Amino acid sequence: MGFEELKAKLSVVWGSAPWELIAGQMAPLHEHIVRALAAGPGDRWLDVGTGTGAVAVIAARAGADVTGVDLAPGMIETARRLAAEEGLSVRFEVGDAEALPVPDASFEKVSSAMGLIFAPDHAAAASELARVCAPGGRIGFSAWREDACFFPLTRRYAPPPLPGQGDAVDWGREEYCEQMLGESFELEFEEGEAPVTGESGEAVWELMLRGSGPFKARHETLDDAQRDALHGEFVGLLERHRVDGGIELPARYLFVLGTRR
Repeated sequence: MGFEELKAKLSVVWGSAPWELIAGQMAPLHEHIVRALAAGPGDRWLDVGTGTGAVAVIAARAGADVTGVDLAPGMIETARRLAAEEGLSVRFEVGDAEALPVPDASFEKVSSAMGLIFAPDHAAAASELARVCAPGGRIGFSAWREDACFFPLTRRYAPPPLPGQGDAVDWGREEYCEQMLGESFELEFEEGEAPVTGESGEAVWELMLRGSGPFKARHETLDDAQRDALHGEFVGLLERHRVDGGIELPARYLFVLGTRR
């Protein structure tokens, strides 16, 4: 399987479940991005890997002129519906973070909330950020830290990457971001936290199976013994982070803020 075949598969997988159920868990992260980029009236704003449009909608509420791009047609359909329900005018288009369907230097602000980090060709995604961001413009994106959330557990049940495929976790390291983007952007870094919450470990498990296409698809590839093992480990991990009233599993992320040179 090559990258194009992989992306075609992912575009279906990501749109196969109601991601908006999961997006609410990342509200602190979405607010962080829009606050750091200081959304305001008339800003030409591009949201890459927009998903169901959470960041795009927040920026549009502040008056920004927003375009959201995502690889998954199903995600884009939902994003359009949610924005319309709020009476917001946001352009949503199907597109690839490695080949964005927009002109050079056409945006003053470019954001991505755990989106572009999953593009398999990291160099191409970094090049596109530089291409579409106007001189003096700013980028802001988030990436999970390596030990964040339940990812160390779920990675053990993931298939091996394709030859040359970038690991999303690498974007969660400052030195890697400097390597990929430092020539085109002056970078700053911030820490953030978007904990996973729920009534119980079992409730979070059910939420992931219901709302995350990739999680559901991975679960379906496992045999019965692997499914039982993943289920038990997942719920056990969440239950070890019980607080008054429910579950709160820490999920640290790196926020990358860059100014186009």
